[in-house]
Amino acid sequence: MDTTRKPSWLRAKLPAGPGYNATRRLVDQNELHTVCQSAQCPNLGECWSRGTATVMILGNICTRSCNFCAIQTGRPTELDLGEPARVADAVARMNLKHCVITSVARDELADGGAGVWAATIRAIRHRNPSTAIEVLVPDFKGQLELVDVVLAAKPDIYNHNLETVERLQKPVRVQARYERSRSVLRHAKSRGFVTKTGIMLGLGEEQAEIEQTLRDIASDKTDILTIGQYLQPTPQHLPISRWVEPAEFVRWKEFGLSIGLGVVESGPLVRSSYHADEQSQKYTGVEHLNTANALASH
Repeated sequence: MDTTRKPSWLRAKLPAGPGYNATRRLVDQNELHTVCQSAQCPNLGECWSRGTATVMILGNICTRSCNFCAIQTGRPTELDLGEPARVADAVARMNLKHCVITSVARDELADGGAGVWAATIRAIRHRNPSTAIEVLVPDFKGQLELVDVVLAAKPDIYNHNLETVERLQKPVRVQARYERSRSVLRHAKSRGFVTKTGIMLGLGEEQAEIEQTLRDIASDKTDILTIGQYLQPTPQHLPISRWVEPAEFVRWKEFGLSIGLGVVESGPLVRSSYHADEQSQKYTGVEHLNTANALASH
């Protein structure tokens, strides 16, 4: 299969318009990092135009070197303790009913950044008590006591991505482990939280492996699953093994729902935070609010 040219169904909206410009101003003014920019998300134009962005805390340098991810790898130089307040301010100014926060991995910190995670959730909750908070967290090396630090701040949705099938974990995620990630999700579920995970297709996985992964996710009683197409960020990252056609994404969505998953968002451009507000309505009861017009007035 020729993977050098993107198929027609992977055309994303270009960044433009008042909603996009307003979102960019808020991100810049609050000195925030976003995974939209750092991970080269193809949906940046659409999401920012809708007045939504996924804020990335704990800096923009990751201590891990995953072979699918565009985020810069290295040793972080600082810990910004003023970040939680700025994130809460941005959420308030964007008038968000549902916010998504993620972070780089900070394995060099004793708590993996869990303390800043908890402070950020609490700051958002204090400033925006009606906003649903979704967190997309690292695995904290499987240390469940650190997971509990984040859970104690009471996010509405606890998201941690498996990213790929079990066989491909080492070449794709390098320092992460399939069972360790599952244990984190099971732990959050055992504490009564809504859980969410995501995988990418197009990394060399077999059909039977995808099916088993979805069965594993369902057996862990995970509530929400996202499935999207892997896109190679640079020539130094893993190559794309195939372009997955839209019809296959539909089949996996139907299969996931049939085995007990509550919500499955499956499509070529789907990412963890893509339309996260709509995915979460079943569990948070918060209806989506398009903030683009409100943002444009600031």
